[in-house]
Amino acid sequence: MSDSDIDTFDHERHMRRAFDLAREAADRGDEPFGSVLVRENEVVAAASNRVVTESDLRRHPELDLAREAHREYSPEERARTVMYTSTEPCPMCAGGLRGVGLDRIVYSVGGDEIVDFTGGDPAVRAPAILDETDVTGPLLNEEGRAIHEEFDW
Repeated sequence: MSDSDIDTFDHERHMRRAFDLAREAADRGDEPFGSVLVRENEVVAAASNRVVTESDLRRHPELDLAREAHREYSPEERARTVMYTSTEPCPMCAGGLRGVGLDRIVYSVGGDEIVDFTGGDPAVRAPAILDETDVTGPLLNEEGRAIHEEFDW
């Protein structure tokens, strides 16, 4: 996929869908994270955090979508797919995404910012792990941060 194709995507609409999924996760009792996979400017898969409700620390939306993309889509399809995610993938998710071969990952709240809400030290950033995938952000950062501000961390 060329950068010009990606440039025609409705980035804000897709990120707002990821925000909706993050809010759904929070409403359900999970932490507020949501992600979508987009190809040809259409959402082809979506996931929200389910770590608490599924009692499984692997149920981050980025990791769920990495697994789905690898199982359901050819390498050529994955190479034309963009992930929009409410928050930059953590190191675990970035590691899971590393071999999937998505074209790009677009995030709203950076890994360096999430510690403002969760505490602790900043983790290794996704671009350091995803050296062959373009990681872009922040997009709609104030809206993404508001979701975390509303959540009872």
